[in-house]
Amino acid sequence: MSQPNTNPAFTGGGILIEAAELHIVSLPLITPFVISNQTLTDKTFPLLVLKGEGIEGIAEAVMDQIPDYLEETIPAAMAFLRDVLLPRIVGKRFASPYELEPILAPWRGNRMAKAVVEMAFWDLWSKSLGLPLKAALGGVRDAVDVGVSIGIGSIDVTLDRIAEAQAAGYKRTKLKIAKGHDVALLDATRARYPDIKLTVDANTDYGLEDLALLRRFDEFDLDYIEQPLAFDDIHDHAQVQAALKTAICLDESIRNAVDARKALEMRAARVINIKVGRVGGFAAARAIHDVSAAFGAPVWCGGMLEAGIGRAHNIHLATLANFTKPGDTSSASRYFKRDIVNEPLEAAHGEMPVPNNGAGIGVTLDRDYMKTVTSHFEMICP
Repeated sequence: MSQPNTNPAFTGGGILIEAAELHIVSLPLITPFVISNQTLTDKTFPLLVLKGEGIEGIAEAVMDQIPDYLEETIPAAMAFLRDVLLPRIVGKRFASPYELEPILAPWRGNRMAKAVVEMAFWDLWSKSLGLPLKAALGGVRDAVDVGVSIGIGSIDVTLDRIAEAQAAGYKRTKLKIAKGHDVALLDATRARYPDIKLTVDANTDYGLEDLALLRRFDEFDLDYIEQPLAFDDIHDHAQVQAALKTAICLDESIRNAVDARKALEMRAARVINIKVGRVGGFAAARAIHDVSAAFGAPVWCGGMLEAGIGRAHNIHLATLANFTKPGDTSSASRYFKRDIVNEPLEAAHGEMPVPNNGAGIGVTLDRDYMKTVTSHFEMICP
């Protein structure tokens, strides 16, 4: 572990955020990733670097170019970051990430944009303390269990990809499904792999009118069904959960700890997927983690096809105690020929080691390669 920083700037006066870099990065995917409502051939995302007194805090944002997952988009987020959030923090000192809350809280929604600011500062702050991010968050593991998420494709191709994941030792297989691409796929999967830990992710493609179809999923011994109904609908998920033996896992519907409490009180779900970028940052993610633990509901760390910076953040988050189900942070080489970080993030035997090249998130930017995949760059100064 890195030794604590003894620079007086970090011992009482907080960290001065001297400048911020905003990048838009686009990495081609090795294989197109298909879900119920889109096909991705590359991963495009904003990347934020906060600079303060000789160190940098870095984070990825997870919104898409268009509002296909949730309502935020890259163009709107860039404007919100540039014109609203970053001018309110650049040139100011903060003693901890929690001091950002009064600046972030007044603005409605925009949790993904808020998250990238808060996450970058968590990285900056933990580096200033000489601590790995997991220690600053209260994590308890040196490695986390991981599974794979397999996009929509033909049944034969999907079965081949499951075979590859099993050979690599991944501890959970998640299949993306959609109406018309579900029961036959699950029949074939269970016929060949009767004993693997299997889940499905519907990405909101079903409704209450599909309840008879969703009941059929109970036949396949699934660990959970992820987000079958609308992104903003907790109520109807409670009706589905009451009708199914299989656990429902909520993703898009959970934006904060209050949503998690309501969902678990209503028995709309028995599992929660936490994506730090979706919920507004680490403070919110930890609150959802704690609420879920209080209800006895396990959580796991979802993914948004992050590159190395976002993937590292996710790994550190997943070291918290109630992350007891395998997450989505599988090997980066499954998605990208080359990542934007210098340290390879690769799982072995279904476990992803916590990156530990120094304090903070434990990975460093490959700045030379970044230049070749950055389509936009701007600097925000006081």
